[in-house]
Amino acid sequence: MEKYYTRACNFFYHSTKKKTKIPRGHYFLSGNKRITFDSVEIISRKSKKKIKNTEIKFLKKSLRNKIYSDLKKITKKKKFLKIKFKDTPLIMGVVNVTPDSFSDGGRYNSAKKAFIHAKSLIKAGCDIIDIGAESTRPGSKTINNKIEWKRLSAPLKKIKKLNKIISIDTRKTFVMEKSLKFKINLINDVSGLSHDKLTLNFLKLTKIPFVIHHTQGSPINMQISPKYKNVILEIYDFFEKKIDHLRSFGIKHNNIILDPGIGFGKNLKHNMIILKNISIFHSLGFPLLIGTSKKRFIKDLSKNNDSKERHGGTISSNIFLMNQGVQILRVHDVNEINQGLKVYKALLE
Repeated sequence: MEKYYTRACNFFYHSTKKKTKIPRGHYFLSGNKRITFDSVEIISRKSKKKIKNTEIKFLKKSLRNKIYSDLKKITKKKKFLKIKFKDTPLIMGVVNVTPDSFSDGGRYNSAKKAFIHAKSLIKAGCDIIDIGAESTRPGSKTINNKIEWKRLSAPLKKIKKLNKIISIDTRKTFVMEKSLKFKINLINDVSGLSHDKLTLNFLKLTKIPFVIHHTQGSPINMQISPKYKNVILEIYDFFEKKIDHLRSFGIKHNNIILDPGIGFGKNLKHNMIILKNISIFHSLGFPLLIGTSKKRFIKDLSKNNDSKERHGGTISSNIFLMNQGVQILRVHDVNEINQGLKVYKALLE
């Protein structure tokens, strides 16, 4: 039987300073009063078609029921921990305590430097600190558990005192377990919870919130000719199957975030298709986390206008993602991103 997917589209960004009458057929995205949409795209592996929300009622019953079921997930208010996503997006600021990360390796690989950097990110307005001690840039190799923890432990101990939501960027259960004593809030495992066979049991026992991240391959080989027949639907199916597996394993809570993994086993074409169709993942019913900050696709698109910091490409892609209702943006330069988002929002008022 043909499988159908629902993508919310044709978004409108509304002012919060004045009451706006929402036109007939508009739905709020994730309960966010700033964003509505008036159309959906019905997608299968054979076809796709955009229709107005007001036209859904004229579809055949089975398809109509499927779309209405998806719309419940798309429009429901998203909650994560105690965050209610009232004025999305939230900003996740990156602290790499590695010697070899692609953007800032070696700049913050001491407890003092990492702490100062984390404080500056919070001052600039980040909501979540994502701290990692192993580079997962393309071509990087896995490091020893104890080496990763040695890099992470002292910076984490200091940064936790800043009283912010703390995410640990790691693929290893050993590091996750060690981090628990610092009362971390979130596990961000770029392997999609598949690198370490002990991870799922750890998540089940601790009930700690986590990110399901999509990647094809591992960092050492993920950018060697990645291939998909239909990148969007394959990632969607991956999330759906992973969530079903987690439920059957006994992980029942909904403190889950989805990240389609820009640049993780994807070439330029794949990345662009994902970004342009990012709103399809809202129908899975969980908050979305996207990281475009400083990534290679910006260089590929901007060509001779590439720069070391890639602020322009990072800001423009994150404004686009905000307009698609993405709830969390993972970035390195929090101040520059917040500046761009604030100016953009002000211009819409």
